[in-house]
Amino acid sequence: MALESTVISHGLPYPQNLEIAEAMEQAVRESGAVPATIGIIGGDVIIGLDGPQLEHLAKAENVLKCSRRDLPLATASGLDGATTVCGTMVLGHQAGIRVFATGGIGGVHRGHAFDVSADLEELGRTPLVVVCSGAKALLDLAATRERLDTLSVPVLGYGSDQFAAFYSRDSGLPADARVGTAEEVVAIARARDTLGLSAAVLVTVPVPAADELPAEDAEAAIEAAVRAADERGLRGGAVTPFLLAQIAKLTGGRSLRANRSLLVNNARVAADIARAFAS
Repeated sequence: MALESTVISHGLPYPQNLEIAEAMEQAVRESGAVPATIGIIGGDVIIGLDGPQLEHLAKAENVLKCSRRDLPLATASGLDGATTVCGTMVLGHQAGIRVFATGGIGGVHRGHAFDVSADLEELGRTPLVVVCSGAKALLDLAATRERLDTLSVPVLGYGSDQFAAFYSRDSGLPADARVGTAEEVVAIARARDTLGLSAAVLVTVPVPAADELPAEDAEAAIEAAVRAADERGLRGGAVTPFLLAQIAKLTGGRSLRANRSLLVNNARVAADIARAFAS
């Protein structure tokens, strides 16, 4: 039986995004599951990009960032597309994939309560298991956590009582339940399916302690980056890539190290959950 775990890496400049995607895929294979990284090349949706295709998306110019809204635009126009959490969930679910690993989900932007990622709405209507390290730390984590409640998305803390805080392990925000094994996650997902519910099960995994960016350091860099984005009047899709680049610069690359670590770790956890689904 093929065990599939979808992986995606985005928001990092080349070559980091290619190297991280390859490291995530290797982690999935080593854990006994099958990676199926999703992307769009020349308008064709690819479920399971191969090495040359991954490299193409990493190096190509004018790659469209594809959420649900953008998928028909990319496919009809023959464009290359890198899928967001939302876009990956749509395509992965259509392909029959049940487990999806990423870094951090989108959410509510700081100081802009109406600037809300489409990731959240997708989590409320697409029944995957999504493994992440919480929402990207540059967001309003409390507002994002509240929005997940409104959308009836169960938030699980993997080995933790808290909603993970991306670069840092603790957010001070509670998870709905603590789980310690892949089997517990699968039991909850199967109960959701039996009840006919449509929301994703969101599994938040703390960044490995050795690579954690201390919360105070992360917050100082994030606040400075957000001020810089506001001064430039950035909105929408331009905000997150700018903030990630600024935070990396301000932390001397420590945010990138934490990001890589959590992505690979999340891939391992997702693979374990995919294997448990097949047991």
